[in-house]
Amino acid sequence: MAINLQKGQRISLSKEAPGLTKIMCGLGWDVAKRAGGGIFGAFSKTNDCDLDASVICLDSNGKIRDAANVIYFGNLSHKSGAITHLGDNLTGAGDGDDEQVIVDLSRIPNDISKLVFTVNIYDCIERKQDFTQVKNAFVRLVNTANNKELAKYNLSGSEYQGMTGMVMAEIYNHNNEWKMAAVGSGVNVVGLEGLVQSYA
Repeated sequence: MAINLQKGQRISLSKEAPGLTKIMCGLGWDVAKRAGGGIFGAFSKTNDCDLDASVICLDSNGKIRDAANVIYFGNLSHKSGAITHLGDNLTGAGDGDDEQVIVDLSRIPNDISKLVFTVNIYDCIERKQDFTQVKNAFVRLVNTANNKELAKYNLSGSEYQGMTGMVMAEIYNHNNEWKMAAVGSGVNVVGLEGLVQSYA
């Protein structure tokens, strides 16, 4: 049975699934159907909210070494073959995962210690959108060997007014043990570039 994580909670993936090597990280969201509020005082006339999931690969100092260590819709695979983004969803429509990332823990290079899973609103300034317009956001991890869901973290949108990006979760290596942390921290940045800059 999957663990429902709370904000700030950490679990050991190695202990939850001994021998775990490959995981699928699914991210999902819906667009809130209401008027008023939001960072710009009123919701955009654009009904669709295009959220982009990305993975930022950090070294042991919590820094990003080069642009190739950012996996997103414009760079779907890490050069090591350890991380593969399965493609962009422009609307968040439908049930289940909106975007998925496959991670082969056994192939992650030694100079990468942490994977930061982020979501940002594409074109947020022009569309006048923030995370108060997003509901039912979640991140979940699945063991691809048996398709068993290991952990899930559901985010509430009420505390994210003015936020245009989100650090949803981290997977990191501590003492040769892979762990997951539920983060759920909103950030007020413009696009993925703004998120990446915070780790430069």
